Amino acid sequence: MILRNIADFPVSAIGLGAMPMSIEGRPDEAQSIRTIHAALDAGVRLIDTANSYHLLAGEVGHNERLIAKALGSWSGDVASVLVATKGGHLRPGDGTWTQNGDPAYLIAAAKQSAKDLGVDAIGLYYYHRPDPQVPYAESIGALVELLESGVIVRAGISNASIEQINLANELLGGRLAAVQNEFSPRHRSTIDTLRECQRLGIAFLPWSPLGGIGSAKQLGDRHSAFHQVAANHDVSAQQVALAWELALGDRVIPIPGASRPESILDSIKAVDLQLDADELELLGQE
Repeated sequence: MILRNIADFPVSAIGLGAMPMSIEGRPDEAQSIRTIHAALDAGVRLIDTANSYHLLAGEVGHNERLIAKALGSWSGDVASVLVATKGGHLRPGDGTWTQNGDPAYLIAAAKQSAKDLGVDAIGLYYYHRPDPQVPYAESIGALVELLESGVIVRAGISNASIEQINLANELLGGRLAAVQNEFSPRHRSTIDTLRECQRLGIAFLPWSPLGGIGSAKQLGDRHSAFHQVAANHDVSAQQVALAWELALGDRVIPIPGASRPESILDSIKAVDLQLDADELELLGQE
């Protein structure tokens, strides 16, 4: 099992980022379901989604419904799987993104996400991205209400600064479970938030941990140190990147995106890839 204790967010975990299954270039539904099943069969127990992971304006919740369908047809113990979703970041359908941090909207969105996921309570719900038009504390207040009313089991925030992490944790009474920020070999500016989460004992989930859609395949070409270490171990540069991220803290859970079984199965192998101190230093310096 890759995620050994979903309540405590332990070390050596890899989750599945399901976004590529619902946006531009998405595969057919059958392939997406095979990918989800392959991840689950290999031991992944965390799937990441959002109500905004869709292609067309009328498809809000597409990825959530896809995951619900895949879980419904999986032969394993669905109760062992933590599905995390997000609200507050909207995609009108024309390729642009907007924010809505209004508490009433977030509460309504979470309730709709629970319906789309087919669950009584969402295992982990994130405030997806700060809305500059709404005070951050008010948006986090919606998470407090969702926790207290039982709509969600755990609360998280995404695309957050250190100040926002500490404010959210304070307003949630120390119940901030996870922070999801962009972090990868090409995007290291959020290392301060990773370290703050480590200090606080909060899970840190790097999104786009391989550099993002369209860039993951070129990771080894763009970062020579990762190519070098990968060659030494006869593994992919993507595995090295994920193993490096896991080594940065025992609360780090990368969520590589995948739309093919082969991709997520390669990523999962990073859990067993041991990098020595010299290799970690080399990767950290690039």
